[in-house]
Amino acid sequence: MLKSLRSEKYFPARIFFIALIARLIPVLLTSNLGIGLDDMFQYDMLARSIESGNGYRWYAQEDFYLAQQYINFDMSMVEYDPRGILTSFRPPLYPAFLALVYFIFGAGVKRFFIARIIQAIMGALLAPLTYQIAKLILPTKLNLSKLAAWMIAFYPMLIIYPLSLATENLFFLLICGSVLSLLAAEKERKWYWFALAGILIGLTSLTRSVALLFAGLVVCWVWFILKERKYAIVVFLLVGLITFPWMLRNTYLHHKLTGIESALGYDLYVGYHPQGIGTFQYGISLDLIPYLDDGLRDEIGQNQAIEFIKNNPARLPYLVVRKLGYFWGLERRALTYFYSNNFFGYIPKTLLIFISSIFLIPFVIVSLAASIGFALTKWNRSNTIIVLLIIGYLLPHILILAEDRFHLTLIPFLAIFAAQGLGSGWHLIKSRWETGNGKTALIFAFIASGLMITNWILEIYRDRQMLTLLFSLSGNTSYFPY
Repeated sequence: MLKSLRSEKYFPARIFFIALIARLIPVLLTSNLGIGLDDMFQYDMLARSIESGNGYRWYAQEDFYLAQQYINFDMSMVEYDPRGILTSFRPPLYPAFLALVYFIFGAGVKRFFIARIIQAIMGALLAPLTYQIAKLILPTKLNLSKLAAWMIAFYPMLIIYPLSLATENLFFLLICGSVLSLLAAEKERKWYWFALAGILIGLTSLTRSVALLFAGLVVCWVWFILKERKYAIVVFLLVGLITFPWMLRNTYLHHKLTGIESALGYDLYVGYHPQGIGTFQYGISLDLIPYLDDGLRDEIGQNQAIEFIKNNPARLPYLVVRKLGYFWGLERRALTYFYSNNFFGYIPKTLLIFISSIFLIPFVIVSLAASIGFALTKWNRSNTIIVLLIIGYLLPHILILAEDRFHLTLIPFLAIFAAQGLGSGWHLIKSRWETGNGKTALIFAFIASGLMITNWILEIYRDRQMLTLLFSLSGNTSYFPY
């Protein structure tokens, strides 16, 4: 008994260090790796501008000359400053995080490597956080909580994600912290847990504004489900206190009401373009990039998207379904891009298939097992917050723009239910089937599983020509766009 308690006490630290080692290996093996996507370039620009004391600007003179080789910028609506152009296109917290790293460790040639080490530490924290969340959702099933943590510790895409300079590295951590604080608040009903939740959700929204819908659902959850109205007001006020100053700054910058970021028009334009398919497409994505006035780009994008929808409203349901498919798609887009653009050199076909399987199969297992786990769950006030998170996070993406990487935010929470689905045994499934509500829940789980499998099969069939080229002798130089 004592040994079991000691094992439980030290498990979070143990799983953290194991997850950290797993994440440090790819970081150390790629210590000289640069950055390979426009997003990373932009975050780095913003961070360097903040660190140098020039404010939230991008495309300073040196960066502008570099980008101008590829993009014909529209300079008619901006007064160019050699320090860069004040922007609102990206949320501020992740660039501020990078700026802090650059300020402490320097903004020299090793800045990417150092940032990736710190991101590896942040990513490793997801494993003990998942364990703590699972203990509150599955209080009587400690082994399943540990299983969920092990899944996150060795989830392949989460292991390599610290290599990217992307908001998700901070967003994953903040969203898990937000949910954990909400679960603690529901259990103890102490004001400081609600206050911490409000602060973390506010910071999460400053990392990716898509979290604002979840913030609204959280306030409703506290007000109507927990029936803690004063604490709902606390959460609402703290989220507003953290996000409002940046919205005010952006509104002042553009002389019109502006939110945390001004990328909505751009995303809607790409998501509803007549030649679009509901996900990011390189060619279409370049249409609005030349506009350096963020407010103008946002306005044009929104107006164009409205016109696209008006001209063909019957296409709207089709695009929503396509976006849903992309959101739950196989995790192969990043791998395809980086391999086809020769970041890793040539990999023999057999080895490439093996590596691809390592990256693709875990999501298949986790998502299918999670659907069963959801059906086996007895829902209460506590675990309902996970459903609200999934709804609040999924809905904006299927209405705006979706990619397979977006579902990675939900993986720690899916892993908890996947652990329940994998660890419960057939006798529990049979017992659940014999109850009226349980039978309905399991039928829905089987339908959801069937839809996901169908989606993956159609995805592979749709991209069969690209995949054939990717696995050919010249696959590493096929240069597919992201």
